Amino acid sequence: MLSESLLIRSYRSQPVPRPPIWLMRQAGRYLPEYLAIREKYSINQVINNPELAFEVTMQPIRRFGFDASIVFADLLTPLQGLGFKFDFLESIGPKLEAPIRDVRDLDRLTPFIPEESVAGTLQAIELLSAELQKTSTPLIGFAGAPFTVSSYLIEGKSNPKLNLTKKFFFEHPEAWHKLQEHLVEALTSYLLAQVDAGCQALQIFDSWLGGMSLRQYQVFVKPYLEKLIDNIRVKTDCPIVFFGTGLFHLSSELKNLNVECQGVDWRQSLTVATQALGGKFCLQGNLDPLMLFADWKQIELEVDQILREAEGLSGFVFNLGHGILPQTPIANVEKLVEKLKNYGTKQC
Repeated sequence: MLSESLLIRSYRSQPVPRPPIWLMRQAGRYLPEYLAIREKYSINQVINNPELAFEVTMQPIRRFGFDASIVFADLLTPLQGLGFKFDFLESIGPKLEAPIRDVRDLDRLTPFIPEESVAGTLQAIELLSAELQKTSTPLIGFAGAPFTVSSYLIEGKSNPKLNLTKKFFFEHPEAWHKLQEHLVEALTSYLLAQVDAGCQALQIFDSWLGGMSLRQYQVFVKPYLEKLIDNIRVKTDCPIVFFGTGLFHLSSELKNLNVECQGVDWRQSLTVATQALGGKFCLQGNLDPLMLFADWKQIELEVDQILREAEGLSGFVFNLGHGILPQTPIANVEKLVEKLKNYGTKQC
C-alpha cells in the first residue's frame, strides 16, 4: 500500500527501516534519455503532453529506483490558466510574455479551472498513478507558493533580488493582497486536483522567499501561505512538504506552518534546522547539488554527515538542498541511491 511506503511513513514521522530518497528535479536535464526527447520537443510541449510528461517522469524511476516520483511540470505551469503566457528560453529560463507591471494588469487575471488549464498535467498524473502503484512508489504533486508565483508574474522571470515584486507590494499593497487572494484560490484548486488525479503527497515551493525580511513575510506572505495550506487541509489529509532556500531567518514563523515536512537547503545543517523549527517536523534534504560533481569519497563523507545529523529526527527524507543540476555525473547519483538503499535496518 502506498500509505505504507517509506516516503509517506517518513513524512508522517513514523518509524522506517531507512531514509527514503528522491531528488528535486530528478526528472530532466541531467539524463541523456530526457535530452533526447528535448531535441524534438520544447519544455512546455513535454509538460502539456500527458504521454511525454509520463515518460519523462518515469525515466529516473526506471534508471535509479528512487523511493518517490514527482510529476514533471513547472512552477509556472498554472500561469497559463491565469491568463499569462510564458516560455522557457535556452540558457535564460522561464520568461513571461507580458508580466504584471501596473495595478490595471490584475484585470487580466482569469478564473483558474484545472480541468481546462492544466489538463495535460492532470492526465499525466493519472497515467503515472496507475503505473507507480505496481511498485508502490508514491507520486508527489507540487506548486509554487503564492509569493513565489507572484514574483514570476511581476518580475517576468527568475529574479532572486525581487526588485519589481517588492516595489509592487510597497507601492500597491491593496492590489498585492488582491493578487494573493486570487492565487490562493487558484493554487488550492490546482493542488487538490493533483491529489484527485492520483498524487499521494504535495510539495509547496517558495523558491524566492529567502529574499524577504521577517516583517515583510509577516505582512505580505504569511496570511496567504497559511491560507493555502489550511485550504488543502480541509479537503485532504495527504502529507504536505514546504520548501524554500535561505529561510533560516524566518524559522520563528515557519515553525508554525501546518505541514508534515520542511525541506532544508544546504546552507544549514539538519541539526540547526531541527532546533530552529522546534523539532516537530520531518525534515527533507539537504546535500548541496554541486557536491554531486565531487569524487565519490568526498560525497560519501558528506552523505554520512547528513545521515548522522538525521539520527533521532522524528522523520527524515534524503534529498538535495535544491534541484539537481545539468551535467551531474550519473554514476554519482547511482552510488548515492545505492548507499541510501543499503543504509541498514536502524530506525531513523
